[in-house]
Amino acid sequence: MGERSVDGLFRRAAEHAMRFRDGISEIPQKPQVSYLASLKGFREPLPIEGCAGPGVIDELVAKAEPGLHTMTGPRFFGWVIGGSHPVGVAADWLTSAWGQNTGNHHATPAAAAAEAVAGGWLLDLLDLPRESSIGFVTGATVANFVCLAAARGAVLRRVGWDVEGQGLFGAPPIAVLIGDDAHATVFSALQFLGLGHDRVVRVKTDGAGRILTSDFAEAAGKVSGPCIAILQAGQINTGAFDDFEGIIPIARDIGAWVHVDGAFGLWARACPQRSGLAKGVHGADSWATDGHKWLQTPYDCGYAIVRNEEAHRRAMTTAASYLPPSFEGERDPSHFVPELSRRARGFATWGMIKHLGRDGIAAMVERHCRVAHAMAERLRSEEGIEVLNDVVLNQFLVRFGAKHAGDEADRLTQRTIERIQTDGVCFCGGATWRGRKVMRVSVISWLTDDLAGDVAADAIIAAWRAVRANEASVSA
Repeated sequence: MGERSVDGLFRRAAEHAMRFRDGISEIPQKPQVSYLASLKGFREPLPIEGCAGPGVIDELVAKAEPGLHTMTGPRFFGWVIGGSHPVGVAADWLTSAWGQNTGNHHATPAAAAAEAVAGGWLLDLLDLPRESSIGFVTGATVANFVCLAAARGAVLRRVGWDVEGQGLFGAPPIAVLIGDDAHATVFSALQFLGLGHDRVVRVKTDGAGRILTSDFAEAAGKVSGPCIAILQAGQINTGAFDDFEGIIPIARDIGAWVHVDGAFGLWARACPQRSGLAKGVHGADSWATDGHKWLQTPYDCGYAIVRNEEAHRRAMTTAASYLPPSFEGERDPSHFVPELSRRARGFATWGMIKHLGRDGIAAMVERHCRVAHAMAERLRSEEGIEVLNDVVLNQFLVRFGAKHAGDEADRLTQRTIERIQTDGVCFCGGATWRGRKVMRVSVISWLTDDLAGDVAADAIIAAWRAVRANEASVSA
């Protein structure tokens, strides 16, 4: 305890980290123990006396590693989770070591400056209105919250209500138009903001989860008063994009604020081959996206992007007499996020964009889309495997036992997912889509290349064949 020199302690932690990351491709792509086993390993009485730092680090590694998932590995496809690129990790280590509380630009000039510059780069990469303001938040969940808070304030201000000052008590109601297949975190953001996750107007979607433009027009025609329309860039299961060019003008006609949840799909804008998927998205009022997905920053990192900086500031600014004011040409980080005390997320963002550059980001996005498409085609060619969507981005859905009745195919799909996860060559997760069991595949780690996709496809096919063979032997 109380070591003044950090050299030995930091080196020890770095050596553990390097060993873990260097071997990530070779170990089974799954945790080695369950939550309950991990809990048992960590559980002990509250320490009375402290322990020396190196011993604490060694014990933490011994207790934690068996219960860690290979989310930074090349064959992790379970959720849309980036691979925490080493450059971003190194920048994030420095962020922790520097210990900067990024609440104010006077207190942390470098952290605030890194955010300002990285924010400008992000607008350029995603080709969004350059006048937009950006809040560096924990992820797309909070980014949606921030953007919708700005939306709430702006649409109520238009009818003479100051929600930041007066709250929602007695406020005019806000109509919220949202697709049936919007992500759960958007409904959470609405809940947190007092707009409710059930009192929305849910608009019908097509087989890929895209809002039906005609149904949106019908719903919009029934709206009177303040309105927020929530669209999607990259449906979480299929990667599909809403019809921005068709829907945004309809929303504009009724005076709605248009918000786009683009946690990962918005990064299609950074890839020339895929940017057409998000055509017209720049016409929205706000956008939420993640850094810890396609930009490969470490957790936690997301961006709340708002065209109207004044609305953004009104919704988020924290003011106190002990906080220095902002003057012309200055950007105070706390004016754009709900936190005053937080880590300096701009350093890792700056580091990753500087490292990859525009061309590197575009190439990575395109590679992942190519790998996803190739994997889906391999699986489609196997008898009994059905890929349920056109692979337009990096996401696809798989169902096993395609020729069987619904409930039987559900059972075979679940059994195959369990077999894949047990084998540990790759990791894919299950979900429910249109009332049926499916396997989701998300290709988004910086380590994932064509070879990793081939290895994973072979493993998925082998798991399905094993399940099918076992079923045949049981029936015999």
